[in-house]
Amino acid sequence: MNVTERNYKYNRYVDSKKPLTKNFPTLIYAYVVGGFICMIGQGILDLLLYLYPTMSVDTASGWMLIILIILASFLTGIGVYDRIGVFAGAGSIVPITGFSNSITSPAMEFKKEGIIFGMCVKMFSVAGPVIVNGLGISVIVGIIYLFI
Repeated sequence: MNVTERNYKYNRYVDSKKPLTKNFPTLIYAYVVGGFICMIGQGILDLLLYLYPTMSVDTASGWMLIILIILASFLTGIGVYDRIGVFAGAGSIVPITGFSNSITSPAMEFKKEGIIFGMCVKMFSVAGPVIVNGLGISVIVGIIYLFI
């Protein structure tokens, strides 16, 4: 059997095993769930500004992000966020809650390997490149901004 024929058969096999998704309903679910997550964030922000009227919007926004991150980590820990992700797809990944999920999931998965070599090392396996590139680019932009 030549390589081309083998690749063709393999690709046919893979295509037969791939789960089929319906694009249109999936897009609607992602839009609705992503919007709902953002509405929850806006509600938390409004509540913070209502409860603490002297708090600046920037400070309240920071606290709102912290609350969303903790909430998403908690929901990941009890297995709810994964179900939301299966239903909503990218609608649950794009907001900051998806970033929280991408750090919490590997940490939970590798906790049996210990705190140091399991959780601490593996928790950034998905989100690590995002953090490194974000920090590196922000330093470069900061230096450019300093000289301009």
